Amino acid sequence: MKNVVVIGIAGGTGCGKTTMIDKIRSEFHEKITILSHDFYYKEHSDMEFEEREKLNYDHPNAFDTDLFIEHIKALKDWESINRPIYDFTIHNRVKETVHISPSKVVIAEGILIFENKELLDLLDIKVFIDTDADVRIIRRILRDVSERSRTMESVINQYMTTVKLMHEEFVEPSKKNADIIIPEGGFNVVALQMLNERIKALL
Repeated sequence: MKNVVVIGIAGGTGCGKTTMIDKIRSEFHEKITILSHDFYYKEHSDMEFEEREKLNYDHPNAFDTDLFIEHIKALKDWESINRPIYDFTIHNRVKETVHISPSKVVIAEGILIFENKELLDLLDIKVFIDTDADVRIIRRILRDVSERSRTMESVINQYMTTVKLMHEEFVEPSKKNADIIIPEGGFNVVALQMLNERIKALL
């Protein structure tokens, strides 16, 4: 049995997690496995689109974290998984899944992955990306408008009514569970190089 190391990367919306993970991926390609908590939003085909729009997607209950945990355990046991696909433009999962093979290094990422105790216990290295709130909201607006077919008004409204509150209640307190805190995520070149060196040693 190969020893699989799971690196958890957490932080608030727009903190720079995706930028960091994209840069790590470009360094190691298929040698590592990346699993995003965002793909594990619960399926809500029983609701109309207008109803799904109103759901709080920044609360722990929005995620099927049990399945996420099950899949991480499988990868640690060197078993393949079929992870869900979530379409952010319709606020719902699609029928297709993606086959994911195990590797010696698994990166699990998401805003709330340090909030759940059972999930936290599966993470061997815990990294929290810490970025100022004003930078994060600007990045979220740019992302959601360009990639998720949202209006600027809807993004700002969602941020003020749920995202900010959930960050303060769940995300920020979970920072205390991190082994490493990195300001600015993938834009922090020194921290990125150090993390890449650690991954290279594990591989």
